[in-house]
Formats: sequence, C-alpha cells, structure tokens
Amino acid sequence: MTRKQKRLSVIIGGLAFLGAATGLTFYALGQKASYFYMPAELTTASVQPGQRIRLGGLVEKGSITRGHGATVAFSVTDTQKSVKVTYIGILPDLFREEQGVITEGSFNPDGVFVADSVLAKHDERYMPKDVADGLKAKGVWQESNGE
Repeated sequence: MTRKQKRLSVIIGGLAFLGAATGLTFYALGQKASYFYMPAELTTASVQPGQRIRLGGLVEKGSITRGHGATVAFSVTDTQKSVKVTYIGILPDLFREEQGVITEGSFNPDGVFVADSVLAKHDERYMPKDVADGLKAKGVWQESNGE
C-alpha cells in the first residue's frame, strides 16, 4: 500500500465514522422529540398511546381533584375541547384553575393523559409561548398591558 492509499483510507474511514456518529445523533434526537398540542388539535392529530407529547392549555375550572398521596387529576382545555390529565407528584406553587399549563407525558390506551411533568405560568404576565400562541389563535387569551 502506498503512502497516498494509506492517507486516502484514513480519510475515508474518518468520514465514515463522522457520518455514522451524525446519523446516530439525529436518530436519538428524533426519538426524544416531544410535539406540542392543544386539546382541540388532538382530534385531527394521529397521536398513538405511549407517544410522548406536550399538552398545553388552561386548567379547566372545577376539574382539579386530589387522589391518594400525591396523585392529582385535572383537565386541560382550550375552551373548545378538554383532556383529562393525571399526574403523580408535587405540582408547581403557581398551578391553579384557569391558568396556563404545559404537561408532558403520554396517553394511556383508555384515553387519559398521564403527565410526568407539569409546568405552570411564572407570574401574572407570563404564559408559555406555545400555549399563548395557541390560545391567541383561538381568540381565548390576550396579553395583559402591564397592569
């Protein structure tokens, strides 16, 4: 093998390694992607049970029920449709009815959304961007003017 052939084989091997590493990275990132949905969008989306998604909207008034231990059930709504959510854990301090929320998790085969994380709004003027954009598009939520 000549010097030129050795150099060429090292370059080709390095490019093959980088290509494989890039492909595996994109594959792994694609498996961890969580898509954001509003409750009304779930009727047209093809979300399979067990598929991780983010569900956002407002906590429906009168829907919060506390179960045994740290189990909490509530509904997330966009005023058109609501989705029943169960969560086991400690809720954020600012979690309450008619406030913006994003939950991350998956659907059970029976259609109940099982959340493994719950994010609530931060202060009076903040709502998660995805939730605010979705509610603004439906004409439900409007920005406060700094009051």
